Amino acid sequence: MYEGRIRESDLLFQIKLLRDRVNEFESGDKYLRMKEDHRLARSADMHKIRRLEKDLERSRKETIHNRELWFDTCQDVIKGCEKRLADKDKEVETLWRQASAAEERYQQECASHRETKAELEAVRKQLEEEREKNRSLSGRLGKDYHNSSKSSSMSPNHKTIHNSRVKSGRKPGGQKGHLHHGRKVQRPTKIVEIPVPEKYIKDENYEPTGKTIRKQLIQLRIVTDVIEYVTQEFRDRRTGQRVHAEFPEGLVDDVTYGGSVKATAYLLNNHLYTSIDKTRRFLKDISQGRIDISNGFICNLSKQFSKYTEEERDKIFDELAAASILHADFTFARQSGKQAAVMITTSADRVLYQGREKKGDEGVKGSPLEFYEGTTITDHETSLLKHGSRHQECLAHVKRYAMGAAENDPEKKWSSKLIAWISDSIGYWNRTRDGEETFDENKTNEYIEELRKILDLAKEEYEKAPPSRYNKDGYNLFKRMYEHIDDYTLFLREPSVEPTNNDAERAGRKIKRKAHQVMSFRSLDGLKHFCDGLTILESIIADEENLFEGVASRFDQARKS
Repeated sequence: MYEGRIRESDLLFQIKLLRDRVNEFESGDKYLRMKEDHRLARSADMHKIRRLEKDLERSRKETIHNRELWFDTCQDVIKGCEKRLADKDKEVETLWRQASAAEERYQQECASHRETKAELEAVRKQLEEEREKNRSLSGRLGKDYHNSSKSSSMSPNHKTIHNSRVKSGRKPGGQKGHLHHGRKVQRPTKIVEIPVPEKYIKDENYEPTGKTIRKQLIQLRIVTDVIEYVTQEFRDRRTGQRVHAEFPEGLVDDVTYGGSVKATAYLLNNHLYTSIDKTRRFLKDISQGRIDISNGFICNLSKQFSKYTEEERDKIFDELAAASILHADFTFARQSGKQAAVMITTSADRVLYQGREKKGDEGVKGSPLEFYEGTTITDHETSLLKHGSRHQECLAHVKRYAMGAAENDPEKKWSSKLIAWISDSIGYWNRTRDGEETFDENKTNEYIEELRKILDLAKEEYEKAPPSRYNKDGYNLFKRMYEHIDDYTLFLREPSVEPTNNDAERAGRKIKRKAHQVMSFRSLDGLKHFCDGLTILESIIADEENLFEGVASRFDQARKS
């Protein structure tokens, strides 16, 4: 409250002062005093200005005099400096020309250096690329059946392929305690008595032992059995129609070849891979010229056999489609000079061959694999991986790829470790299958974990040293295994699943042998007919049926039906 009173008194005092000032201005007193003060100040300023003007004039004169003196001095200094500057300018100009020339030479040298450096870099890159190409080509030249998917049939003059059997160190032949497997003694069709020499009869030192010594000579003789059916013909006097007794079924032509002839020609051409001309000549020679069939007759046997055995193949198809484990693979053939394919599916003792125009998804259509829901065993074929609920990659192919990677990229250690792992894991699987060792889940997990470590090592090695674009086979193998490791270890978790696709691979060799014999099928139908017949031949062999009799009976049954 006290502070408020003080402020109020201050305000009142200030108001009074302001009012006094306003009154002074209104009365004019303040203006007059200000005017007089201004006059006095102006008079003093004018006096001061006049004094300063005099001082300024005196100073100007002195400055002019001094400037004239300094001007003369400066003129002399300037002349001397100009002379020295002229000399320096000449020297600078000379140096500038030299510097310009040096700079020009420097720029030229820099440009030349850049060009040389660019050329060297291009040459270095080209050299590195050529090295990688040479390395890749050298690797390709070194690829064969043991380090790639290339078949041994495509490697002429290759070394002997040794199996995994360990030498026992025993002498070849039958061992002690082993029953002798001699040549089978046959029932004789002819007995030839050899007369006793006179020296044994007349000499008293020789007496008979009562034992007869027999030795057989077995010869093969082909007999052409010709059965001629004869019946009397009658004519109807009223209509002129000619009639006769019914001939056995299938006897339509004047001469009909039976199943034995057809089976012989068919097996020679399609099972023993003998050419049509040689098959015809063989039959003619072995029958003493009595059987002289045409090339067209032999060629048409495949089509006939395929037609006669269609129901059998359908049953095999159904068996394979219902199998719990199915091996599948493609192999190549040629037809009309173009590449064709053969789809192979096999399980247990059944094999189905199907000729296809090309491999891939189109080749799978119409095969047991198309709608298959079981476990598949294949090599790395994209169109085959799409089918089946579970999959096992062929470790035989993986081992070949790993061997190729080890040879082409020796500084990386993962591939050699993978090769050893494949051998060990397959050996463990073989021992469990043969009963030498019991299945152990812990040991299985150890094998799987070891494979994971190998793939982790591969990842680390490829991150440190990425693969070149010309040598990516090993890297691609690592990626596939790293992303789908379960497809490579299913055989360890399921002992009933085989670790390799060797069943389908072995089945494919028969196609390759035929392909080498014919070089190229004349049509896709010819390839299909051969595949159909090969399916039945494999079934007959698997059932331990006599192959010749089995084929002959199928031709005879078709003739009678």
